[in-house]
Amino acid sequence: MTIWVDADACPRPIKDIICRAAIRTQTECLFVANQSISLPNSPLLKSIQVMAGYDVADNEIVNRSNAGDLVITQDIPLAAELVEKAVFVLTPRGEWLNSNNVRQRLMMRDFNETLRASGMHSGGPSPLNQKDRMAFGNQLDSWLARHKPKK
Repeated sequence: MTIWVDADACPRPIKDIICRAAIRTQTECLFVANQSISLPNSPLLKSIQVMAGYDVADNEIVNRSNAGDLVITQDIPLAAELVEKAVFVLTPRGEWLNSNNVRQRLMMRDFNETLRASGMHSGGPSPLNQKDRMAFGNQLDSWLARHKPKK
């Protein structure tokens, strides 16, 4: 089991929570981005730098992740692809994306993108706050406890 992080847009506080949890639970964690990612010194934490370009990091995650892995992302199209592979998907706000809700989120995202293209501005999501960080940390810890590899 591996934790994958869509690191290009991962908020710093969430990255820190992920690193601490991975080290504490001895879980391999791979951060995928099109830029260099600074990580604590641990053999469990690795950075994969991909070429710049549209969806290059996303494609790397889709191609390398396996059923049962966990991906941290706020990218809804990426989440939709991963759910089809039986990969667990958690957003930085602590929300699970799965077969029950990812299509609805994808349709809402596409609808909002259409509104933005027509000149309407929705203002985007609110900034990540302490409640979001706590929700994320709690969901990550719960998932790690349930999916801890057997020794």
